[in-house]
Amino acid sequence: MLELYGTIAEETWFEDDVTPALFKEELMSGNGPVTIWINSPGGDCVAASQIYGMLMDYKGNVTVKIDGVAASAASVIAMSGTKVLMVPTALMMIHNPMTLAIGDSEEMQKAIAMLAEVKESILNAYEIKTGQSRAKLSHLMDAETWMNANRAIELGFADDVLTDEKKVVDDFTAFSFSRKAVTNSLLNKLTRRSAETAAIAPKPEETGRSVDALYERLDIMKQY
Repeated sequence: MLELYGTIAEETWFEDDVTPALFKEELMSGNGPVTIWINSPGGDCVAASQIYGMLMDYKGNVTVKIDGVAASAASVIAMSGTKVLMVPTALMMIHNPMTLAIGDSEEMQKAIAMLAEVKESILNAYEIKTGQSRAKLSHLMDAETWMNANRAIELGFADDVLTDEKKVVDDFTAFSFSRKAVTNSLLNKLTRRSAETAAIAPKPEETGRSVDALYERLDIMKQY
């Protein structure tokens, strides 16, 4: 059993981040059927794609159980399940990818083109799992669609409601996972971590990464 509880990130910044490297280490530590519990607001879509690929390539059956929320990039990972189960109170959310871009009109066009390709890649995963048309799935992403367990099953994103196991979900507020709330939560965590480690933190010139660069990375990767 593996738990994907927290933000999906390329690198570890906080104690609850889930990175492809850490996930792969845990996944490959065993063999046979595997169960993945998910409660995540999403995160970096590239990191999520790596984890999705690992699970799609995994030789045993993969059962995904969503006991909180599988939002944004986390919903892509959920699509790797041989079987996807949701507790009656769980939610899934899909939306269009987002990024930040700075520059002239040519740079803006490049960003638009990049986002279009990212969306197409996400649609690939949704289409394989749900069997829905790309046009319908695209509309659902445009609308930032939230799905309870029954709606997710109806649309093919999940296979069944999990009612045979008693798992208590602690510290979960369903509607706190808006893009703004997730971003604010991450920035608040960064502020607290910076205050705690300021006395022992290396200087920016020693690490090659300034605080401003860290904020910029968070703003870019956490809004997919």
